[in-house]
Amino acid sequence: MDFDGGTIIAGIVVSGVGYVLWRYGRKMSRPPHLVVGICMLIYPYFVPGALLTSCIGAGLLLALWAAVKLGY
Repeated sequence: MDFDGGTIIAGIVVSGVGYVLWRYGRKMSRPPHLVVGICMLIYPYFVPGALLTSCIGAGLLLALWAAVKLGY
């Protein structure tokens, strides 16, 4: 596991966004936001490297955007 400064900062940022999505999804009863928020809270613990953490986070946000555009 790589614990350099960039990885830690990326994990904190991604988890922070995940926390906000989780809270919003829970409060507004929005399942896509809730699921993506939980995923963003958990996965940074298992992914090594800041670039990979950021890319997966961007992919999850893109999937959330697509799900909302499709009407979920």
